Amino acid sequence: MAARGGDWWRTLTAAGLRADLLAGLLGALLVLPQGVAFARLAGLPPEYGIYTAVVPCIVAALFGSSRHVVSGPTNANSLALFAMLSPLAIPGTPDYLRLVLTATFMVGVMQFLIARFRFGSLANFISPSVLSGFMSGAACLIAYHAAVDLWHLAWPAGRFAWIEPGVALVTVAATVAASRFRPRWPAMLLGLAAGHALAEGWQWQSGQAVARLGALKSAIPPLSMPDLSPATLAQLAGIALSLTIVALGQSISIAKAMAERSGQHIDVNREFLGQGLSNIAGSFFSSYLSCGSLNRSLPNLEAGAQTPLAAVFSSVLLLALVLASADLLAGIPMSAVTALLLYVAWTLINVRRITGIVRFSRQEAVCLGATWVAMLLIPIEFAILIGVGLSLLFYLHHTSRPVMRVLVPHGPERRFTPVEEVTGAVAECPQLKLVRMEGDVYFGATQHVGNVLREFRERHPGQKHLLVMAKSMNFVDMAGELLWSREFRLRAGTGGGLYFHRPRPRVVDAWRRSGLHQELLGGRHIFASKADALAHIVPTLDPDICARCTARIFLECAKMPGGAGRG
Repeated sequence: MAARGGDWWRTLTAAGLRADLLAGLLGALLVLPQGVAFARLAGLPPEYGIYTAVVPCIVAALFGSSRHVVSGPTNANSLALFAMLSPLAIPGTPDYLRLVLTATFMVGVMQFLIARFRFGSLANFISPSVLSGFMSGAACLIAYHAAVDLWHLAWPAGRFAWIEPGVALVTVAATVAASRFRPRWPAMLLGLAAGHALAEGWQWQSGQAVARLGALKSAIPPLSMPDLSPATLAQLAGIALSLTIVALGQSISIAKAMAERSGQHIDVNREFLGQGLSNIAGSFFSSYLSCGSLNRSLPNLEAGAQTPLAAVFSSVLLLALVLASADLLAGIPMSAVTALLLYVAWTLINVRRITGIVRFSRQEAVCLGATWVAMLLIPIEFAILIGVGLSLLFYLHHTSRPVMRVLVPHGPERRFTPVEEVTGAVAECPQLKLVRMEGDVYFGATQHVGNVLREFRERHPGQKHLLVMAKSMNFVDMAGELLWSREFRLRAGTGGGLYFHRPRPRVVDAWRRSGLHQELLGGRHIFASKADALAHIVPTLDPDICARCTARIFLECAKMPGGAGRG
């Protein structure tokens, strides 16, 4: 299988490799504190965050679609994993690790199948408002867990230790300052260094110990084996599905964001393939759920990365850094790691995006708010599904009520204009109604469309002829075909007719399969232009009614009994 469509390696140059190497070094520096913090958030030993930034990152880079997305541990995945699996096993125990590896494997398989059967478009049903609600809810949960951990650190043996919140405060302050005044620098690493320095100085001067991270068991990811027993797979099926939705939503959002900035075309299904293979491989190398990381992908792009090798270099350099600084990592204060989680929670709540969503649409705001609240009140796997369900519900409600605008010729150019846009008195032909169909006619919309058509017949029984401008009707299913067939026969039975202007090829194909197309075409009920339609329909109108008509809104009325049409 060729990596990234087999084309990125053709662009390799010495200058590009240097750029990838420098971007990889920045990525390694960025993920070092993140991996430790996110692993703790997931209820795992800190080294698991390092492992997840190695093998999964390399596999996703080589088999995905984006040249700049860097995969690894993320805050949302870590929190979701902890929230869904902690009720089943005590975090950090062998049983918990077994469930984590199995869930990671299952998510990878689901992602692979989505890519294999080209269902990548399913990710489009996770709306930006749902993702914003999920991220905001995740931020609140992260902040809560971090605050609880910091509280326990500050009260060892029943006494308050000021140094623990002090280290946390210095860590956050240094991280915020670096991110604001030196945005290209590894802010979280600098914050961690500042907290570490304060803890060292305090312990040297006072002799009082500060809670430390402790030594990592191993820098090299050891081999592991997920539990593939039927009982465990059945137990984790629903959780794995929810985690897949969360991971895919993040991955595709990040991939699209990178594509907008870089101009690269993204193959969604190939991106899912890379993510799926990375999680499958990761489950055999002591890694937990990974996906595209915005915190690493955006700096990777801005650092000048040219190819996926930047992510590969990042993983290799990360291992080198961990091996060279094992003692230093063991001395990281726990309160500094907790402070980084508080910082991450703060950055996850995008006030500008939330404000924009609220201003844009009430329905989008409801989806955002419902997902946010659900994240705080119910299990996460159901919270994301509630948000997606609400989005689909609003979408179906919108599409189930397609607009049908009544048209009349208007202005010097005789443009067919919706009556609500015409100022002054509006005159319609007493025998022919013109309607523009704005939307698809499928099983969810047939009730509404049928009611509108019946209202047309009952309010204006003399308008036995109906010309539908069908250019915006892109799709009809069997229910929609039955609706138009019924309307065709009803109008034919009253001496009128149903006509269509420029129906889409997809719609015509559906009518051809059902047999309606032959009836429409045989009686000249489908037209390529409005002029052709009116030239055919107007002469078929009742001449006695035309003789008494004062509207005469069509140019073709000039040839009918009673005088000239409007020019």
